[in-house]
Parts: sequence; structure tokens; C-alpha cells
Amino acid sequence: MKQPREIQMKREKLAQGPISLVRFVILAAVGVSIVLISNRSLAAIDSTSCSTRSENRQLDFWLGDWSVTHAGMPGTAVSNVSLDLDHCVVVESWDDGKGHAGKNLFAYSADDKRWHGMFADNRGRVHIFQGQVNEGSAEFSGPSRGPDRQTVFNRIKIVRIGRNKAEQSWEKSKDNGATWILEFRGEYSRKNP
Repeated sequence: MKQPREIQMKREKLAQGPISLVRFVILAAVGVSIVLISNRSLAAIDSTSCSTRSENRQLDFWLGDWSVTHAGMPGTAVSNVSLDLDHCVVVESWDDGKGHAGKNLFAYSADDKRWHGMFADNRGRVHIFQGQVNEGSAEFSGPSRGPDRQTVFNRIKIVRIGRNKAEQSWEKSKDNGATWILEFRGEYSRKNP
């Protein structure tokens, strides 16, 4: 009796085997197709979203190679403002010509519908900002710590003065924004208008 039962079980397994294999192949093919379609859709959205969304293009007036001058600074600093990461991040690389250099990174977040920024220099300073950009102007602000560990509020403004001119200012407040002290005001002149 055991022998016919074992034979019957083997027949059932063999009968189920191809069906299970066929089911597996079909499910795998459907799964791969869904993943491929999803990835193509996401890639299409991701690859064009930053380069075509008007929010991400609001700081484009600042793109280019610039000479930067400001009161009290002999000589000329330089700035290159470009796009990175598939046009999602505006990157300013600057050098004051006297050993002080840094980068400013600005990006629009589709998640919270806000602009964010980060300043970092070769002296170990880092500042994080949030802000907004309107046609021809931007304003970012954020807290940092002063040399005596007090909270300092920073405010950066970037304003388009003309097709080949822009201005950036950096102000600081030690009294929660009641008063502001101008730390830097640079006039940007496009190198190759």
C-alpha cells in the first residue's frame, strides 16, 4: 500500500511542479515588468523635474562666472555659480583671492515646497539656511553659534540688479532679528556678458 501512495504523491508533485513553475515565471515576469515601468516612470519624472519645474529655475539669474567686489576689500574675488545633480542644486564656488574660499549650495525641496541652503568654507564654518526665492531675488536665513557660543541669526540676500549684475549681502543679528549688522555686501559683475 505504501508504494501506490508514494507513487500517487510523486504524480501530484509532478503535476503541481510545472504549474508552480509556470506560475512563478509569470509572477516574476509581471513583477519585473512593474519594476521596469515604475523605474522608467520615476526616471522620467526625476530626470526632468528639476530642469523643467519653475520653482527650481528661480535662481538661474545668478548662474555664471562673476567678479565680486565689496567695500573694504582690495582686489577682486571670483565666483562661479552653476547647476549640479541634474539641475537640482545651485552651487556657488567662491574665492576671495586671499586664501578664503567656500561653497554655497541652494536647492528647492519638492517635499516641503521650500528652498534650503548650506554655506561651508575652508575655515571650518558651516551654516544651514531656509528661504524663499522670487523673481530676481532670494532671501535665506538660519541660526548659527557665535565665537562665545551665543545664538546668531544669519540672513543672506541675493538680488538681480541687471542682466550682468547681482548683489549678495550677509547680515547677522544677535538679538533675535530685532537689529541686523551688515557683514558683507558683494557686487557681482558677470565676467563674460
